[in-house]
Amino acid sequence: MPASPQPPLDDFDRAILKHLQRDNTTALRVIGEQVNLSTAAVQRRIKRMQQGGAISANTAVVNQEAVGKPITILVEVHAERTHIEDLDVLKAQMSIPEVQQCYYVTGDADFMLVIVVETMKAYETLARTLFYENRNIKWFRSIVVMDRVKVSLDVPLG
Repeated sequence: MPASPQPPLDDFDRAILKHLQRDNTTALRVIGEQVNLSTAAVQRRIKRMQQGGAISANTAVVNQEAVGKPITILVEVHAERTHIEDLDVLKAQMSIPEVQQCYYVTGDADFMLVIVVETMKAYETLARTLFYENRNIKWFRSIVVMDRVKVSLDVPLG
């Protein structure tokens, strides 16, 4: 279902979003008590924010070490050709499960990727197919993460 236009967020909406960003399984009654709204009002506001696109997903944040993917690698990718059709193909190629996040960026690189893998050998295999064998990749640079100091999907809401 396409998102309907999102009306401006008010203080109640922002307060609800802060709670949901911390834990989206919090009971609506508890959120309502914290933001001084009824459970029904909280539910209506959440539904409106989902339909309007302010809330784009409800998901669990998985501990990558607990599921056997302890290695995080940041990869800068520079494309050989940047015509819109070529970029669309690259975007599709970068949208594989091992690529946790993919950003089309400005600067020296065209894309920044966040990749999670179980071993360096697994990354080597992935890099071979994703980068080395791709005729539209001019260069790429891998940066292995030594420690995830802060990882968050929270959007600052003021």
